[in-house]
Amino acid sequence: MKKHIVLIEDEPAIRDNYRVAFERRGYRVSAFGDRPAAWQVLRQELPDLAIIDVGLGDEPEGGFALCQDLRGLSQTLPIIFLTARDSDIDSVHGLRLGADDYVTKDMSMEHLLARVTALLRRAEAWAEALQKPDEVLERGRLALNVDRMTVAWDGRPLDLTVTEFWMLHSLVQHPGHVRSRDQLMEAASTVLDDNTVTSHIKRIRRKFTQLDGKFDGIQTAYGMGYRWNAHEA
Repeated sequence: MKKHIVLIEDEPAIRDNYRVAFERRGYRVSAFGDRPAAWQVLRQELPDLAIIDVGLGDEPEGGFALCQDLRGLSQTLPIIFLTARDSDIDSVHGLRLGADDYVTKDMSMEHLLARVTALLRRAEAWAEALQKPDEVLERGRLALNVDRMTVAWDGRPLDLTVTEFWMLHSLVQHPGHVRSRDQLMEAASTVLDDNTVTSHIKRIRRKFTQLDGKFDGIQTAYGMGYRWNAHEA
């Protein structure tokens, strides 16, 4: 069965170009020009992956609102922002809202397809894992259920996106060992630049500190990457 991609883009010509390109590569594509039209359909049935522009018609940040609404329905739906807005502020904001990736429209179609393929592959792996007995990784106060992709800190649940989960999983597998940004990117089965990896790590830390203001589980190894604090093992 063809994977279903939903594309929300307010420029008709751009929307049609992407739709045709994805369909040529074997995807089923549903395209929408504004947030209300997309939400009316998506709240009834989720696709395999969503690609969202930030500015949608008369809503300069309609894409951000839609991402937030989709995360309310599913923590695991792969979401990519595809936009002309290239500021760090917009990128970080989009990732904070739960997007798995944030790319600009000057990216080549082949590069975008590689990211889409990686996110879909990761979502499939997660769905297959749900069919097996649960594997739980415990590191001190941290409990990480690999099969259900759930995380708890000191007995309290922590909501992570798919990308954040696999990055954390990579760190806690070997406490005290440094994981480079490339290794974290590989663990998450995605293609990101260094700044985006850093943004994901910052967001993971922020979620922990919202539960525990003294959280120090993720340490920075300057110039090399990040490690899970061995004292939390």
